[in-house]
Amino acid sequence: MEIKEIQNLIKFVAKSGAHEVKLETDDFKITIKTSADNPFVDPHTAVQSVPSMVVQTPQVAPAIVDTELPEKPSTEAPKDEADNLITIKSPMIGTFYRKPSPDKDVFIEVGDTIKEGDVLCVVEAMKLFNEIESEMGGKIVKILVDDSSPVEFDQPLFLVEPV
Repeated sequence: MEIKEIQNLIKFVAKSGAHEVKLETDDFKITIKTSADNPFVDPHTAVQSVPSMVVQTPQVAPAIVDTELPEKPSTEAPKDEADNLITIKSPMIGTFYRKPSPDKDVFIEVGDTIKEGDVLCVVEAMKLFNEIESEMGGKIVKILVDDSSPVEFDQPLFLVEPV
């Protein structure tokens, strides 16, 4: 079970109102206890791993290598073609949004001219929506991230041709 699945299970149990849930498989055992006072605060959550006798085969590693190989040429190609482009990167981990809200228009499109201080996108981190502003003027050449996608710290978001 992945850590994301465990976190989702903890949230689900907290919201369900259950006071205790136990989940046990051959590989692990999880007990989630919530306090009766505040079901959203969970100081008693315990995750315990049980040693497993399952032998993992190294079949996952070649799949990762195969998926990484095509990406390297595609990320190097734009840099070689246009050395004058500047990459605007994400200053934080979160979810990338091109619009201020679902019913509004996008902040920018490819081909738009931007100036210093223009809002380019929003990155949501821990329920806080952080406006990402341009630190330079130029023309948007490419948007590198899809709307509502997770982004990492320092991940390229936009390619800009400086003016």
